Amino acid sequence: MTTSALDEWAALEKRGLDELQGCTDEAALRAWHTRYFGDKGEVPAMLRKVSTLPPNERKAFGQTGNVVKTKLTEAYDLALANAKEAALQASLSAHPLDVTLPGRPVPRGRLHVATQVMRQIYGIFADMGFQVYRSREVEDDETNFGLLNMPPHHPARDMWDTFHTTTPGVLLRTHTSPGQIHVMREFCPHPIRAVLPGMCFRFEQVTTRSEMQFEQVEGLVVGPQVTMADLIGTITAFARRLFGQERQIRIRSSYFPFTEPSIEVDIDWPKDDPNADRLTKGTGWLEIMGAGMVHPVVLRNGGYDPQQVSGFAFGLGPQRITMLKHAIDDIRQFWANDLRFLQQF
Repeated sequence: MTTSALDEWAALEKRGLDELQGCTDEAALRAWHTRYFGDKGEVPAMLRKVSTLPPNERKAFGQTGNVVKTKLTEAYDLALANAKEAALQASLSAHPLDVTLPGRPVPRGRLHVATQVMRQIYGIFADMGFQVYRSREVEDDETNFGLLNMPPHHPARDMWDTFHTTTPGVLLRTHTSPGQIHVMREFCPHPIRAVLPGMCFRFEQVTTRSEMQFEQVEGLVVGPQVTMADLIGTITAFARRLFGQERQIRIRSSYFPFTEPSIEVDIDWPKDDPNADRLTKGTGWLEIMGAGMVHPVVLRNGGYDPQQVSGFAFGLGPQRITMLKHAIDDIRQFWANDLRFLQQF
């Protein structure tokens, strides 16, 4: 290789190292790196000269260039590390760390307000001897309707706006009542005392009082000599535990295809509550659940002999109960993930 080519590499190496020593901070070092190794830097420009050399000199020229490039790169990396360390020490000296100060507080999460009320409901029924039983959310038409005394084309099916899947006969359950069939068939012929919580889905308009998906808690008791008095006593005890011992219960006749007789349950609402008129529409009573004695057809579909046992069932909406307990006026808040709402509870 010609002496002039060697001299150019040697001069570039010396110049680069001399300038590197003059860089006193990280910004100057990075500017140096751009000047020597950037797209238009001196090292890439020098390497591009290989095409102008005779073929027998190109290899040696390239090898020498790689050696110089390696030396400059190693010197730069060392200088950059030293500059960062010096900057850190200067920062610690100017702003010393007080290790006695408390650390930054870690925000604590909390249970969703609906989950809090759901656990209250579990606890109340657990004290009365109920167990929690979970069933599937994707149901077949027969379990969701047919086995609950609603055969095809029964007008009661119009009470539910159903989400059907693309698989014929498969749907998103419209209520937790099909869980009654599952729990009865699993535990038959033994007595049952269970609550069945879970998500339900209905194709309804979303408003301040209704959602397309919501939670329900189904209750089921099956055994010898279970009566309507047992149902009313259970409901009364539950309502007073949840809303206060002074609460009164009102029973109204109703209709559900899977219970007979069927009832709606209201509680009296405190008149001194500023939301009383709005919640009760001026009546002083507020509906909290539907209930009734399990229909003999449903008992038989669950595997029980309605001549030997009887039972009662009830269904309540925990999100509506949460709205009542905390004077929440829009059910959509439960799904909005708005911290301003959630942090209140």
